[in-house]
Amino acid sequence: MNNEFYNRGLEKAKQKDYAGAIEEFNRALQQIPYFPEAYFQRGLAYYDSGAILQAVSDYTEVIKLNPENMEAYYSRALARVALKNLPGALEDVERAIRLNSHYAAAYSLRGMVRRKQGYIHDAIANFKQAAELYLAQQDKENCRLCLERIKQLQSPAAKPAVEQISSPSVTITSQKEYFRQLLEKAEKGDTQEAIADLNWVLKADPQDAQAYCCRGVVRCKMGNYQDAIADFNQAIKLNFIDAIVYRNRGKARCALGDYQGAIADYNSALQIEPEDALVYVARGNAYRATSNYLGAITDYSQAIQINPQDAQAYYNRGIAHTHLEEMQPAIADYQKAASLFLEKEDWDNYQIVLDSLNKIQKSFPENTNQKYNLLRQRLLHLVGGQWEIAQRLIEQKKDYYPQMPQEWYLQKVIADLERDRGI
Repeated sequence: MNNEFYNRGLEKAKQKDYAGAIEEFNRALQQIPYFPEAYFQRGLAYYDSGAILQAVSDYTEVIKLNPENMEAYYSRALARVALKNLPGALEDVERAIRLNSHYAAAYSLRGMVRRKQGYIHDAIANFKQAAELYLAQQDKENCRLCLERIKQLQSPAAKPAVEQISSPSVTITSQKEYFRQLLEKAEKGDTQEAIADLNWVLKADPQDAQAYCCRGVVRCKMGNYQDAIADFNQAIKLNFIDAIVYRNRGKARCALGDYQGAIADYNSALQIEPEDALVYVARGNAYRATSNYLGAITDYSQAIQINPQDAQAYYNRGIAHTHLEEMQPAIADYQKAASLFLEKEDWDNYQIVLDSLNKIQKSFPENTNQKYNLLRQRLLHLVGGQWEIAQRLIEQKKDYYPQMPQEWYLQKVIADLERDRGI
């Protein structure tokens, strides 16, 4: 139908002015309410602009006006995949195939839906059918993409844990299980292969937030922290809300020296999983890196409360106590960590703890001046646990008052701070 508004809408859509195109299609539909082509093109513009629900609504209007429109079924299936409505998407794409059994793109889309549902054999069969049809149409690029998808699905990581021979299709436990297997592959050192698998998943579905998260975890293991953070950001943008995203983005930020950003991520992770001992240890490490030793000790203690067998938490708390020169608590923590590592036969960490314990016992005799320790603790609380601040204040006093006893400097700094604060 030759309609001025409709034609202008098509032109603006070509220019990617989707808002302008939608406005023109609106005008066309005001003139001609039963105009399936305008509904369809407006649906495409809505989809391209990210308004997926409005797109589905327009495709549905097209189908009401013309139940034999296979393009409308296919387009609504694509939109429903974006909305995670896999049963609805499958129903639409199968209707499109019934209307045209040579519709290569529909078979490819059905393969994607079946993969997401966990039916690997069905997915492979659909990608094979799509590849054959693309080949017959001399569409070599789409044929190659389908063959790549088949190759990935036939890899060991994509095979089901338990095969049901009596069933016409074989099911893996879940999409989550598929990603777990990829992470196990990365743990075994096959990081490049895991990345290749995840790149394929994201090429097939750029909106797969879980795949971005999984690729971010693998990139962290590879030490590629900047790209890992980009993947975690994308997963969060796609509304993948899981503690693993924030925990691992925090890890990457720590590795890059962004400790405040890491602490913010660990805070978010703990809001989702408040009993995750590993996150408390990680946040404690970030606090320690910023010289907030009291905050670090609090987090390590919380981790130990959740998991009393966490040797790493004891060891890290011992390190924090050492920075505060709290030698007796540090020694107790090192001894407990050594005992736990010994029980686990973790000999590397056991030796590390023993070395730290021997060093602290040689450097600080048991008769350390009690008065000095009490003054030190008092000053530490006045500077919010930041011992580096206290050290700078002490050095300033030493410049003004040289050759005084160490306790005198502590008392002087404490007196000045309390005076300034009106304590």
